[in-house]
Amino acid sequence: MMPLPPSVSSRPRRPRAASCRPAARPPRRLAALAAALLSVGAACGAPPARGEGTVQGKEQPDEVVLGSAFGSYLAGRFAATETDTRYAADALLAALRDDPEQPELLQRAFMATVLDGRPEAQTLARRLPDNPIAILVLGAGDAEAGRWDRAEARFRTLPRQGVLPVLNPLLIAWSQQGRGLPDQALATLRPQVEAGQLRPLYALHAAMIADLADRPQEAARLIRIAVGDARQPQNLRLAQIAAGILARAGQAAEGQGLLDRLGGTSEELALAVTGAGGRAALSERAVGNAAQGIAEAELALAAALRGQGSPDFALVLTRLALRLRPDFPAARLLAAEIQADGRHDDAALALLAEVPATDPLAPVVTLRRAVLLDRLGREDEAVALLRRLAEARPEAVQPWSRLGDLQRSHSRWPEAVAAYDEALKRIPTLGAGDWPLLYARGISLERAGQWPRAEADLQRALQLAPEQPYLLNYLGYTWVEQGRNLTQARAMLQRAVELRPQDGNIADSLGWALFRLGDIPGAITWMEKAVELEPRNSTVNDHLGDVYWAAGRQREAQFQWRRALTLDPEPGEAPKIEAKLRDGLPSGPASAALR
Repeated sequence: MMPLPPSVSSRPRRPRAASCRPAARPPRRLAALAAALLSVGAACGAPPARGEGTVQGKEQPDEVVLGSAFGSYLAGRFAATETDTRYAADALLAALRDDPEQPELLQRAFMATVLDGRPEAQTLARRLPDNPIAILVLGAGDAEAGRWDRAEARFRTLPRQGVLPVLNPLLIAWSQQGRGLPDQALATLRPQVEAGQLRPLYALHAAMIADLADRPQEAARLIRIAVGDARQPQNLRLAQIAAGILARAGQAAEGQGLLDRLGGTSEELALAVTGAGGRAALSERAVGNAAQGIAEAELALAAALRGQGSPDFALVLTRLALRLRPDFPAARLLAAEIQADGRHDDAALALLAEVPATDPLAPVVTLRRAVLLDRLGREDEAVALLRRLAEARPEAVQPWSRLGDLQRSHSRWPEAVAAYDEALKRIPTLGAGDWPLLYARGISLERAGQWPRAEADLQRALQLAPEQPYLLNYLGYTWVEQGRNLTQARAMLQRAVELRPQDGNIADSLGWALFRLGDIPGAITWMEKAVELEPRNSTVNDHLGDVYWAAGRQREAQFQWRRALTLDPEPGEAPKIEAKLRDGLPSGPASAALR
């Protein structure tokens, strides 16, 4: 079952705040190369923007007195807790200057500098010879300087616990490749390539090593293991690497097929693999030297860790990858997504600003930048960015789809409709994966007062995805609000509840339909369940109050209405609730529901 796109509301009366990221087809995670469950224990923080006297909008503790070692230490710890890496690094480095021999302070300052990408990390790492992250930092320094024997020796000292055993063979193999020993490097990876849960990951890196060693047929054999029997790449980075390796082995058509199939899964990814992006993937090596190979290994593990809920260590690894390869857009994109996940939009935007407009990932980066600009209140810049992308890629759906999402998030319904119209013009034949775009336009049309067009979009979307609970809910609920097709709406809402039994909005819709049909006991059951699932939703609490009033439970109804007023009701709803508190409701559920 396809999830609700993040910016698409499941209810007509309660549009949720949009994240501007619904796609015509569900985007896949970029660069996630490892599939196994991984765990890590990392004592480090992740990042936001620094405010005047605050950290990410929160007041600093009263006892913090900047200027003293202890005050700076407390401020740095608090900033690390709030994942403000820049402030944490500044404060902890200041504290360390005042108290340079304090072990815990040294560890925290080191991690803060790594997370913030500071050059001081290399100096501090030398004082922490047994720290695994310090070993990675020092090994990266050796790789940058071409001291591959020392890099390999360092990597061999990494502890055999947590996630590091996944990374260790890759680091050793790339060090051996850096020493000019591809046979030894391939032998290091051979046991993992031949068996194991992470076989595709090791085969990918073995393929890149063979490719660098000008062994195209061996590289092609290994990359086919990485892609898998289905010949369907898991993500963009794998597809780009595989396409180039296959092309150099004389199998350009097979490589192009990988790119085409990946582009068919997502309009967003299609932006990166068509045109110049596709040509670059087929003609250029993704990895030009061993240091870049280490960066690829760190990126792969970072993506896996982020997917398994370990963003702190994932950010550490992306920082290490960017140190070895500053012009690594895939690592910048992943680091920016980790920052954005933590609502550190300024930091994410700064990372993406370094991606050149000529890079194959530039269109995807532009979409991300537009989202971040809008979240930072720079809506006009976001709109201009999306329009420029639409002009540069006139065949693309995504720029218009994202523009529609942005306009819808600001309740600019006619503008949203116009953008979605442009997006849908660019899809010759609608398929099952296109229902979210019709859904989004249907919502915008309904809010713009164009119900006939909205109803047609929602019904067409249901034809494409008949078991999509949010479509069933939205259309069913709207019919209930209009007093139309109530029996059909009830059946649709009952099916939506079966599909999403823990969704309070859908439970509320079914309760509201039963209320309109005069089934007060049934309405109470579902409305109470809805409030249990969505206790802080103003409309759900308001609806429960209406149902209680119709059941003669007036005191409970007034309690629910008062509660609804405290829960940020939608614009225009507060006066209606206040009127009910003052005058009650007319008799009969139909008149109450039509208020």
